[in-house]
Amino acid sequence: MPLRVQKDLPAIEILRKEQIFTMDEDRAHKQDIRPLELLILNIMPKKSETETQLLRLLSNTPLQLNVELLQMSSHDAKNTSEAYLEKFYKTFEEIEKKRYDGLIITGAPVERLEFEEVDYWQEIIKVMEWSRTHVFSTLHICWGAQAGLYYHYGIDKHLMEAKLSGIYAHTVNEPFNKLFKGFDDIFYAPHSRYTEVRKEDIEAKDNLRILADSEDAGVLLVSNENNRQFFIMGHCEYDRFTLAEEYQRDLSRGLDVGLPENYFPEDDPSRTPVMNWHGAASLLFANWLNYVVYQDTPYDLTKLEKIVTQ
Repeated sequence: MPLRVQKDLPAIEILRKEQIFTMDEDRAHKQDIRPLELLILNIMPKKSETETQLLRLLSNTPLQLNVELLQMSSHDAKNTSEAYLEKFYKTFEEIEKKRYDGLIITGAPVERLEFEEVDYWQEIIKVMEWSRTHVFSTLHICWGAQAGLYYHYGIDKHLMEAKLSGIYAHTVNEPFNKLFKGFDDIFYAPHSRYTEVRKEDIEAKDNLRILADSEDAGVLLVSNENNRQFFIMGHCEYDRFTLAEEYQRDLSRGLDVGLPENYFPEDDPSRTPVMNWHGAASLLFANWLNYVVYQDTPYDLTKLEKIVTQ
């Protein structure tokens, strides 16, 4: 599908080399269709890396997307230059009067902090509240999922005894859900986190459903009752070497972490990991765009109905 983004975004050159169709603003203006409007709130430290991962997954559909990137202006990004953010990212004040078909809120390496201790917490809850009236469907990823469940539904996260890191098998609980069209009964996804949201806390909410989970990694995917909010506890977007890089980073910091599970062949970190989750990840994002967003979003986004949460 044609991804329409700012034409000099560095991720675009990587995607073009992978034969992923991208479209700059000039060509997109000549097409007489309404593209889907998509906003990505990227709060991961390595902004460009996460941009590439998400845009790669969003490319697996014939739909045209207008993609905008959002930053937290209340946070001092240590791994991304101010010039890069000014060039490619919007602030909330610049987009708050707009409406979007879809929003993605990424994870962030802050899960061991209490939510209210995160320096941009007040700004992110402003975005999450705004999304109830200005976005048709939102994907929350990892810490973003925990933050969304906490803010919208009062579900807290819990610190685990050790970091959960690796590739885990998951069971599809609702095979006829739009999000799982074309899925196998069992699929794989990466996890990388120190905290969890407990199954019983989610099941206690009448307006939430657990769509997929794992015996080893717990809950993976949750939706609200009308499929306008999704909460993904893992990192389906991760590349082949992302967990390896995180593992080496943790070791260099002197952290006591184990090898990512089910990741390195024969648990040998010198060997190349086998990528067995990318197909399911691509299908997940494509189904969200094709069957959840595109099929049901209003043509006139000013007619969005408010998402009711409890």
